[in-house]
Amino acid sequence: MSWTKEKALGQIREIGLVPIVRAPSAEDALLAAEAIIAGGIGILEVTMTVPHALQVMEKVADKFGDKVLLGAGTILDTETGRAALLAGAQFIVTPALNLHVIELARRYSIPCMPGALTPTEVVTAWQAGADMVKIFPCGPVGGAKYIKALKGPFPQIEMLPTGGVNLETTPDFIKAGAAAVAVGGELVDLKSLREHKFDAIAATARLYVEAVRAARASLVK
Repeated sequence: MSWTKEKALGQIREIGLVPIVRAPSAEDALLAAEAIIAGGIGILEVTMTVPHALQVMEKVADKFGDKVLLGAGTILDTETGRAALLAGAQFIVTPALNLHVIELARRYSIPCMPGALTPTEVVTAWQAGADMVKIFPCGPVGGAKYIKALKGPFPQIEMLPTGGVNLETTPDFIKAGAAAVAVGGELVDLKSLREHKFDAIAATARLYVEAVRAARASLVK
C-alpha cells in the first residue's frame, strides 16, 4: 500500500496513536522503531532531535516500506521538512506554528500536524491547512480538560494532544474528543532502551492501542 494523504490520515485516525521516537542515539532510535512496530502500531514519528535523524528515517523506510507510516517530528523550517520528506517521511509534525511548513506539506500532499496551544493558534493552523492540530504542551495547561474546552467552540478541528499523555490519561484524552494521541517517553522509555528491553516497549505499545480502543468503545455505548 502506498501512503496517499487520505490513507495516512485514515491510519492515524484508526489506530488513534502516534508514537514519538526520541532517543540518545540513532541505534537506539532504530531499535525503538522496531519495538513499536512489533507492538502492533504501524505508525511512528522520528524527531529531528535524534542524532542522525534523517538516516534513521531512511533506514526505517527502507526496512519496513509501506508497513509503517513514518513521520518526521520537531520540524522547525521548510528546509528540514523537505529533507525529511526525501528521507521517507510520510507526515510532518511541528512543535510550534510555522505557516511555511504547513504550506510545504500541502504542496507535496503530505499530512501536517503543526503545534499550537492557544485558541488563536489552533484556528490559525486549521485555516492554513493543517490536517490535525497538535496541542502542545497539553499536560501543563489542563490535559484532557483543555482538549474538551477547545473542542467546544472547535468541534470541526481534529486535535492531537502531546505532553501529559500516558496510559492513565490516554482514555481521558480520547473521551474528551482527541482524534488521536501522541506519546513519547511514556512509551519509548529511555531506561528500557538502555537496558535493551525492547519486548517491554512492544508490550507497552499494545497497551496503548487497547486503551484507545476501549475508550472509543465506551463512547458508543
